[in-house]
Amino acid sequence: MKRYIGYIYLAPAVILLGIFVFYPLIYTIYLSFFDWNMVSPTKDFVGFANYSKVLTDPVFHKVLKNTLVYTILFVLLSCVVPYIVSFLLGVVVEKWQNFYKPLFFIPAVISLVVAGMVFTWILNPVSGPIAILLGHFGLKLPMWMNLQGWVIAVIAGITAWKVFGYNFIVIFAAVVGIDREMIEAAKLDRVPMWRIFFKIVLPMSSSTGLYLLVMTIVQGLQYVFTPIKIITRGGPNNGSANVIYYAYQKAFEMYKVGESSAISVLTLIIFAVFLGLIFKFVEKGVYYEN
Repeated sequence: MKRYIGYIYLAPAVILLGIFVFYPLIYTIYLSFFDWNMVSPTKDFVGFANYSKVLTDPVFHKVLKNTLVYTILFVLLSCVVPYIVSFLLGVVVEKWQNFYKPLFFIPAVISLVVAGMVFTWILNPVSGPIAILLGHFGLKLPMWMNLQGWVIAVIAGITAWKVFGYNFIVIFAAVVGIDREMIEAAKLDRVPMWRIFFKIVLPMSSSTGLYLLVMTIVQGLQYVFTPIKIITRGGPNNGSANVIYYAYQKAFEMYKVGESSAISVLTLIIFAVFLGLIFKFVEKGVYYEN
């Protein structure tokens, strides 16, 4: 009996994963080979026709580009900036840490729906507080909801604001956990702070940085749906839509479940390959303490 205890303990997690992860994944792959509108009692098998439509669809090419631009901006705001702020507060300043940590973490517990509505008001180009403040200096806030480049940047900023606190806490813990003797010795030798960051802090915390990079990409895809749905609904002219939102539109607005499933499968493949490349080429330079 003892030899099966481990399997018994694993069974609840395996069952939950099977119901909520593996079954939906397999069923999505299955649906990608059919033409179905969620209403018809029958599904028409079309083979790879859905994949062919998606891959030749100019809108899909556009939202794929939007997704790439958004991901780059989101990684910069949610991974690089917290890294720099953690270094400044953990190594350079080293004061008021107990004040800054909870302050930065507050957005992590705020709903993205609430955040989206608040930021929509703050960034209102006509009556928002920022527009009013800029008006005193003779400046105007652009109509960002009608400008494709601006709208992606704003969406990335709102989502990054949500996850900034969590990422900051994780990286900050890694930075302050570095052996202080090395950092203090470098300071005594008058090594510039930027060299301390790149030569000591960044390599010594690289394992946490790799984890944060992967989680940031995953979180970016997970969280971005809400501000797009609340603020822009993919506009203007699909200028803010990404592959996740486009798959939602295909299924629940256009009732093209097969194409939506094909988009989901292609998105999974693209990001699996992307994350695989990260582990293959980035992890080589990662430092693990043990």
